[in-house]
Amino acid sequence: MKENIKINCHSSICINDKIYFDPFQIHEKRNNAEVIFITHSHFDHLDVESINNIRNDKTKIVCTNDSAKILRENKIPNDLYVIKPFDSGKADNIEFKTFPSYNSHHLKKMGFVGYTAKIDGVTYTVCGDTDATKELEEVKTDILLIPIGGFYTMDAVEAAKVTNIIKPKLVIPTHYNFISGTATKEAEKDFIKNVDKEIEVKILI
Repeated sequence: MKENIKINCHSSICINDKIYFDPFQIHEKRNNAEVIFITHSHFDHLDVESINNIRNDKTKIVCTNDSAKILRENKIPNDLYVIKPFDSGKADNIEFKTFPSYNSHHLKKMGFVGYTAKIDGVTYTVCGDTDATKELEEVKTDILLIPIGGFYTMDAVEAAKVTNIIKPKLVIPTHYNFISGTATKEAEKDFIKNVDKEIEVKILI
């Protein structure tokens, strides 16, 4: 269940080598993406070069309105499934739901999202850039990918507390050790120490 998940960099996540969330810093040509999910339009979550390196003519792109604008400006030709918080839908047989992803740097009114997606019978949640919110606490998922970097998102201790409320089978920390001002690898220790012991923690960064 966990061997099929890769973090390319920061919050750039790939599942089953063909389903991407917030592709970033992907420099080689792969052109293998079946679906690309984008949480919001900030540079470290929407990277046009990376998208062009993974997309092909059949790739479906699920994205927020602000992201769609940038993709169209950059002449990305793929079909765009434009979503907002609390939407649900289906892209290439992947059922998904969205929830609002927000904090003082990513205001709720901006419409940024996190995703819960069902892939091969397993539910994955990618939070986007968010603090610990009531909407996130209500998520039900098997695998949780949660930011721990602080400043632009919740920090490691806050993320652990939310993880303990959600109670996934597996949790993977993201969004740290890359952007200036966010946590280094040391944050992993605080996260692991504060997550309930019955929840498995996997480090991929």
